[in-house]
Amino acid sequence: MPTELNGRAEKIMKFLLREGAASIEEILNEVGSSAPSIRRDLVLLENRGLIRRTHGGATLVEPLLYEPFRYDRSFQAREQRYAEEKRRIGLAAAELIQEHETIGLTAGTTATLVGRSLRHRHHLQVVTNAINIGMELCNQPGIRTYLTGGAVSWAWSFSLTGNAALSFLNDVYMDKVFLSVIGFDTERGATTLEADEALVFRKMLKQSKQVIVVADSSKLGAVSPAFICPVSDVHLLITDTGATDEDVALFTSRGVKVVRV
Repeated sequence: MPTELNGRAEKIMKFLLREGAASIEEILNEVGSSAPSIRRDLVLLENRGLIRRTHGGATLVEPLLYEPFRYDRSFQAREQRYAEEKRRIGLAAAELIQEHETIGLTAGTTATLVGRSLRHRHHLQVVTNAINIGMELCNQPGIRTYLTGGAVSWAWSFSLTGNAALSFLNDVYMDKVFLSVIGFDTERGATTLEADEALVFRKMLKQSKQVIVVADSSKLGAVSPAFICPVSDVHLLITDTGATDEDVALFTSRGVKVVRV
């Protein structure tokens, strides 16, 4: 089985990442070519575990690793909150990643969407402290995935923390880190809920050339208990169109480039 997708299959995958599901006719209208060629590419994508063919079309594969969490209300709330906005943010962030880069993905629902948008890519190295992101990427031949190690310090969390995670990161350098946050405020900076997690996130940022916050608009101006970094450490914010012009102006005045999607 080839490890790299052809250009047409790449276009199909990007289209399905945007839409979730599509018919053969919709895919044809998007990428061109012929129906037999599209069907061959769908077989290739299905064999890679990226999509599932349906009658007359295809749909993205939802990772089965989350099944034990499906009936937990707190997990459902985190996963479904601003789901469409997070999906768009994840796609936009993935477009910034170039072949042969080493990137960091912190634990968090939005960073998970960045990782999910990379599953069809190749010649990438991903460093993460998120167990679920590691699971989503581990069966993709084009991506080498490194988990930091560490302890899961609180129930229903995928986030690895502690000295093992920090020690691992001492020897890793990254081109870009994509940071999920609970709050991002121009005065108080990037914050999350747990101090142990904030320490690991801060170390990832220190080891990276570029820091990119991925956060839906509800996080802007919010402040959580655990400090990650000041606004001055962040190069780029990717958020959704719910962010107001005033929100954007506050961050750009502090030297942060803002992209709304």
